[in-house]
Amino acid sequence: MKCVDDFRLRLGGKELVPLVVGGMGVDISTAELALEAARLGGIGHISDAMVPTVADRRFKTRFVKDKLKQYKYNVANSDKSDVRFDLGHLAEATRLHVGRTMEAKRGDGMVFINCMEKLTMNAPRETLRVRLSAALDAGIDGITLAAGLHLGSFALLEDHPRFRDAQIGIIVSSLRALQLFLKKNSRLGRLPDFVVIEGPLAGGHLGFGMDWAKYDLHAIVAEIRDWLRTEKLDIPLIPAGGIFTGGDAVDFLGNGGAAVQVATRFTVASECGLPEDVQQEYFKASESDIEVNGISPTGYPMRMLKNSPAIGAGTHPNCESFGYILDANGRCSYIDAYNREVALHPDAKKVSVRDKTCLCTHMRNFELWTCGHTTYRLKDTTRRHADGSYQLLSAEHIFNDYRFSKGSAIALPALKEIA
Repeated sequence: MKCVDDFRLRLGGKELVPLVVGGMGVDISTAELALEAARLGGIGHISDAMVPTVADRRFKTRFVKDKLKQYKYNVANSDKSDVRFDLGHLAEATRLHVGRTMEAKRGDGMVFINCMEKLTMNAPRETLRVRLSAALDAGIDGITLAAGLHLGSFALLEDHPRFRDAQIGIIVSSLRALQLFLKKNSRLGRLPDFVVIEGPLAGGHLGFGMDWAKYDLHAIVAEIRDWLRTEKLDIPLIPAGGIFTGGDAVDFLGNGGAAVQVATRFTVASECGLPEDVQQEYFKASESDIEVNGISPTGYPMRMLKNSPAIGAGTHPNCESFGYILDANGRCSYIDAYNREVALHPDAKKVSVRDKTCLCTHMRNFELWTCGHTTYRLKDTTRRHADGSYQLLSAEHIFNDYRFSKGSAIALPALKEIA
């Protein structure tokens, strides 16, 4: 019986352990988590979701406070079209986040950044160009284009000196999405260096409709693999979503996968950015505690724990501080939903908004508990203390369990008593 360590991912002239830790935002996939994956010979992701906010947290900068100060006059206004990001500040925040991470990198692996197209930031093309270019400037090993079709993203980078040097790939959930991307970018003569195929059991935003349960990752991977062979295209495929054990990973590695991307099990790593009390909620969750809903203002369905504090919260839109989801016209569906509830309940001190959520505020505050479908199995990967709490795991333990375990086996950590 094989294990993950019997395989290697060949990418960028390197041979890597074929394990990729996904880029969970906002700063759930921390630099520390990504650096551990790279140290151990795999690929770790950081996320550029709300990167000025993350930079403030990491480096004590003032990007958010300065933006709020500039637009404070607009806080009570439902029209957010004036609220813009300073592109120089955005570039500086990205270079800080990426540059400091790359300076700390050790080992033979790589660090990538997950870049979401749906962070439209009231200037979709301009802000995306800055985030992508600044990450390359700061020395990132690779970029994973996420949360969108990214039909124009390669064109934004074609003049960058590292465009053909860095590893740049895309996340898709269907053959059709990949075909659209390849067709749109065919004139550039540059294929993606890898394709992450994210299935319906993934965490956070999904590339499916509310009929997600009809789809199967194995079938999608096989369809894309066979089409690429027919077209004589050699692009490494990286399945993702619901890959919970080393045996699950080997199943994909033996059937066309060059590597696998995993994330859910790393949400309960000590290096993860989630507060420990939230990690305990992940451990305690049962399968019935997990839902896919439509409350994200991005328009994508989203998987999360049902008891997330963000669900139903009626927080005032904080676009002057954040505003990462504002479209090119300064609109966001949460603002519309919030204003509707305020109009319906003019005397209420606080309203409840059930159909949408202020994604920026609640992700920043770790109040929107996005998760993968297999989160309910996390309790089976660790030890439980006498007080009922679950023991956090090290990223190294989780990585090596994927790497060396066989079949459905999961290596439990040695029990550490609470001090």
